[in-house]
Amino acid sequence: MISDIITPVRSSENGKKALSNMDVYRVSHIPVVDDSKYMGLVSDKLIYDLNLVDEPISKELDKLNTTHVHKDQHIFELAIVMYKLKISVLPVLDDDHYYFGAITLYDLARRFANLFSLQEIGGVLVLEMNVNDYSISQISQIVESNDVKILSFFINRKPGTNNMDVILKLDREELSGVVQALMRYNYNVKAVYQDRSMLTDLYQDRYDQFMRFMNI
Repeated sequence: MISDIITPVRSSENGKKALSNMDVYRVSHIPVVDDSKYMGLVSDKLIYDLNLVDEPISKELDKLNTTHVHKDQHIFELAIVMYKLKISVLPVLDDDHYYFGAITLYDLARRFANLFSLQEIGGVLVLEMNVNDYSISQISQIVESNDVKILSFFINRKPGTNNMDVILKLDREELSGVVQALMRYNYNVKAVYQDRSMLTDLYQDRYDQFMRFMNI
């Protein structure tokens, strides 16, 4: 998941160089690395706030964000760090605490897509329900009774309410039987995505939601 495009800057380089790299990679942060030693993470805001555009980053080295993770940390830990700190690039260090690479928000979103089988052939169902009515075991039983497998699922709790969406990624594109079975059990089938164009739109929407969730 390490990005193959993010090139760090040296502390001896000025803010303009860092801003140029950010512009190329479409991020708002860039790692500062001297001889494989991670010095910190500089942001476009910091460069402007501290008037470092034409000054070496080393002038304000102590102001850099030293946030980092290690290469063996779980993807959910990475997501939490990026969300809490509102950073677009996350530096990764090796076991000896040397700079190993960086992960961008795009890399993270792409990894989540692979992790949850979003690109696998199959359809998607969105169920809307009350939190108290949620039972993944019952939903699974209904789905599998129609010879369909759940590849992955998401839960989207609606803030300030007891309502939630359960998003199911299934291994079949023909889902009419599953939909009818769920409706017989009084499940509210909010949406069905079966063909490629509909799924592409759904994945783009989920990616956009993820980006908004990260608030970057």
